[in-house]
Amino acid sequence: MQYVIIIFVTFFVLRLFSLYFSIRNEKRLLRCGAIQYGKFNSLLITLAHIAYYFSALYEAYATGIEFEKVSGIGLAIMTFAYLMLFYVVYKLRDIWTVKLYIVPNQRIERSFLFRTVRHPNYFLNIIPELIGVGLLCHAWFTLSIGLPIYLCLLAVRIRQEERAMKPLLG
Repeated sequence: MQYVIIIFVTFFVLRLFSLYFSIRNEKRLLRCGAIQYGKFNSLLITLAHIAYYFSALYEAYATGIEFEKVSGIGLAIMTFAYLMLFYVVYKLRDIWTVKLYIVPNQRIERSFLFRTVRHPNYFLNIIPELIGVGLLCHAWFTLSIGLPIYLCLLAVRIRQEERAMKPLLG
């Protein structure tokens, strides 16, 4: 159980580190006249993310799981997800936030990853991250109930982002 908790806490701290960049960028974007879209959905996604993480951790604790093959697969998926997160943060730099902001004359990232995968932060980071956390913790309830709920919120976010970005894409 202790290895699962150490891994869980390590990734949770990395997530908090990414939030530092998000908050810093959000403040700068607001100073530049950014408009936030989907504010309520952003709040729901944040709450769902926290609830998902702690639900998975509770399941791990309640069942007393040990780190083994399934946990290892979860760790591998989470590692991939976080590599993608920090790559996306690196590519988007000053416009990356966990909320949906559009700033006047916002630049559009057109690198290979963004041309190849639509919404790479969602499909290569968030969804794999949640699956990885679930597998790491053997959180079958969280995976079967929490993941579909989160995916519904994410579908709303993607539609909101598509609408907000449409004028920028021409």
